[in-house]
Amino acid sequence: MAPTTNNLDNITLKPANIFSILKISTLPATWLAYHYQPLFILLSILLTLFALYRYIYIRRAIYLVTPEYIRITTGILFKRTETVELFRVKDYIITQPPLLQFLNLMDLQLKTTDPENPILWLRGIPQTNIIDTLSDRILQCRSRYNILGINQP
Repeated sequence: MAPTTNNLDNITLKPANIFSILKISTLPATWLAYHYQPLFILLSILLTLFALYRYIYIRRAIYLVTPEYIRITTGILFKRTETVELFRVKDYIITQPPLLQFLNLMDLQLKTTDPENPILWLRGIPQTNIIDTLSDRILQCRSRYNILGINQP
């Protein structure tokens, strides 16, 4: 899924569907347990339910990048929303293991000076020019608030 942009210059990203499927790696074990050891059928059902929960949890994650902040919303029944102002972002790391490279996906780690959220993870997002957009927005936000530099560990 490509990032979407609405009329307010907000960028909404979600983990890719294939990334969610890759993260539920309990399905092969469930199939083997069901077919070769009938006594493990309860374990198979539990593993399948866990995999389904994990898939839905990953797919419900929303990464919203606005000109002012980044908001990460996760959860199924109990939602958790983390918000960090863009001027607090000091560094980023893009991680692409071979499988994510093949699928044209990436994990983006943002290091911030926020004491509550020192590291933000945007996992399984499509490989786009989001870094250039983020860098521009961070510089604009810092100049708007007259912040010269942040050098906290």
